[in-house]
Amino acid sequence: MAGGVAAAASTGPPVQDLPLHRRPRVRRAVVILTVAYLAFGLIWAVVDAARTSGWRGLVPTAALGLVATCCCLLALRRRDPGRNALLLATATVAAVIMHGLQTYSGVGILFTASWIAPFRTTLWQTAAIVGTGVTGFLAVSVTTGLPGDEIFGMAVGMVCSGLFGVVVRQLIATWEQTEATTRAQARTAVLAERTHLAREVHDILAHSLSAQIVHLEGAQLLLERAGDNPQALDRVTRAGQLARAGLDETRRALETLRGHDPPLLEHLEQLAADYRAATGGPCRVVTSGTPAHLAPEARLAVARTAQEALTNVRKHAHGAGVTLALRCREQWCELDVRDTGGRAGELGDAGGGYGLVGMRERAELLGGRLDAGHDGAGFRVLLRVPV
Repeated sequence: MAGGVAAAASTGPPVQDLPLHRRPRVRRAVVILTVAYLAFGLIWAVVDAARTSGWRGLVPTAALGLVATCCCLLALRRRDPGRNALLLATATVAAVIMHGLQTYSGVGILFTASWIAPFRTTLWQTAAIVGTGVTGFLAVSVTTGLPGDEIFGMAVGMVCSGLFGVVVRQLIATWEQTEATTRAQARTAVLAERTHLAREVHDILAHSLSAQIVHLEGAQLLLERAGDNPQALDRVTRAGQLARAGLDETRRALETLRGHDPPLLEHLEQLAADYRAATGGPCRVVTSGTPAHLAPEARLAVARTAQEALTNVRKHAHGAGVTLALRCREQWCELDVRDTGGRAGELGDAGGGYGLVGMRERAELLGGRLDAGHDGAGFRVLLRVPV
């Protein structure tokens, strides 16, 4: 039975969160095993006290056992080492007194406190708690005349349980540190690669677009002076606008690669403002929850999907009212873009650069999905990505 508590306590959350503690199923299993073991020990102690000593033994044993059990369970939930040490010390003293009133009735609680202490207190506090339990157990056992081999075996077991808990805690701490180092190295490698890509894009694409804009502006000036080909002037003007938009997108992509991308909500608000300025149509952003836990790739997917959806509205429903709804939950984050429908706009003959196929592929690479289709008179794009 003590081994069951050992397994439960060793996987319980220490002062610093263990990886297993972040898993709800394991957390529930730890609580269930610990409660079940302590409840069994308390019931056994009360029944044995009632059988051998009647009410005079039952009442104090039940009261002390209930206090010790509650202290152990509270220590499992708290993360303050000082309070946990006080709780476990109280449970240890109560268990020693139980052992004095009814032989071995508090031993299970002593083993439980020895196992919990390394994970919920400091090492010095653990040593004090285990030492108090062992010393109290030895003193009571010798006084009551228990056999020497039983006393020795129980005392060694308590010490070993505490030492084993310390070893397990240190192993888990080492594993966590190794995992954190690995993650940091991976992030460093990713950032280095992103910086390299950003430098390449800046040196090649951004310079090329800047030169293209200069030549288009020169051609626009020449056509404006000639004034004999309005269609060519219109095309050059549009080409210049697209080049400037492409340069702006390149700069935003560079900021994202370098980790300087603006907050997602700020980006969505900027996209909505740009839409209102370009079309005169209403566009609002509605949010619920916070996207703080989204990975950078997921944030980029949400931003790009919103941008492409608004571009499509300008192409196919110019001036339509648009609602950008961002809903973030514990496991998923959704972007819901809906428009009210309208007439084809000035981007009717130009591509947005991404398209529904590209948005859907981006979502699937992240483990999410994208749905798009008609919604009454308008159109709806729904993106769902995991958090």
